[in-house]
Order: sequence, then C-alpha cells, then structure tokens
Amino acid sequence: MILPRYRIDASTIPGAGQGVFLAEPIAAGRVLVAPDNIPSVFSLQEIEHRPDRDAALPASVRWFEDRFTVSLDWPDECYINHDFEPTGLWHLGFVFAARDLAEGEEVTVDYRHLLGEGQREEFLDARSGEPIIGWSWAESLRRSSHELARLSAG
Repeated sequence: MILPRYRIDASTIPGAGQGVFLAEPIAAGRVLVAPDNIPSVFSLQEIEHRPDRDAALPASVRWFEDRFTVSLDWPDECYINHDFEPTGLWHLGFVFAARDLAEGEEVTVDYRHLLGEGQREEFLDARSGEPIIGWSWAESLRRSSHELARLSAG
C-alpha cells in the first residue's frame, strides 16, 4: 500500500507510461510503500514455467532471496518506475523516501533490487541508456541496508 497521499499520472521518465506522484511533501527515511497483501511467493523458475509467463514476469518483484511476488492485478504500486538515481529506496518490500521529497515528485526505485540475479529488464534505463540487470540477493541487501542505515542516521 502507498502510505502518503498520491496520484497516478503520466510519468516524467521517457517511455515509462504512468507514474506515482506525491500529493504531499515527504521527509527522508519515511515509509512510502509498505506490504499489505502478499498471498504467496514463487521462485523465478516457477514463474518462468507458468502458463501465463508472459504476463507474470513483468508483474513479478523479488521479495527476498530467490522468492518473488506476482501482482497480475497491477495495484498502484506497480506504477512506481525505475531510475538509477531513485527517489525511493527499496528494502525488503518497503520503499523509503531516499531524500526529502517535494509534493509533485515522482516516486521511483532502482529495479536492480526487484529483479533476480542477472535478470535483465526488457527496457534500458531511460536516462543513461544502460541495461537494468538484477543484483544478487546479497548485493541488493548490502546496498539497501547501507542506504537505510544512512537515512536513519539523519
């Protein structure tokens, strides 16, 4: 669930479609998104062998280690777009404000946290043109834990 007031609108990221925009200012470190409905998790291999694979892969998000959620209903959280310099920090299914955010800013996260190790996004990073390739679980956890510790230190 997205905790602050927000709206869905055309993304500021070229080619991204819709995005999530804040309807209020948010302080650095505040929770933007919290899990609220995770009925089950799957291995990437299970998702790749599903009969609805083509729909399930883009709707999957790594939750922990090698386990992913699949949200075929596309809740509003699915409109949070990728950026290598994100406004939100993904950490264990939560998204924290990566810095003080102004009303009207688009919420973004680094998809390398959400993909499986070595998994490539079908599109390139819009700003750099670089491929988006998932980090290992250890690397994702190391990076997000370090950043969260920095945020919580003030």
